[in-house]
Amino acid sequence: MELLLVWILNAVALLIVAYILPGITVASFGSALIAALVLGLLNTLVKPVLILLTLPITIITLGLFLLVLNALVFWFAGSVLKGFQVNGFWWAVLGALVYSIVSGLLSRLLTS
Repeated sequence: MELLLVWILNAVALLIVAYILPGITVASFGSALIAALVLGLLNTLVKPVLILLTLPITIITLGLFLLVLNALVFWFAGSVLKGFQVNGFWWAVLGALVYSIVSGLLSRLLTS
């Protein structure tokens, strides 16, 4: 039950990001649900492999390259899905950052 609630909150966070940033668009709440699911799967399955493969550059940049990885995963999800669009790399960087902050704040509502 909690997993379903986290999924819905992440979809709401994605809608908030699309409302705040003009370079990111979400067509509907259904598209936000699908995008949140895809982002969750990418972050669970693909991102750990990318982190392992880019470990040397991550160490050299003192972890700042992880922001680039977050942006690339966010941008990839925007390019794969029809109802979720990211209009460039820098919008992906901002979108991933704002999405992380908003979803973190919304997930704190569950623990309160």
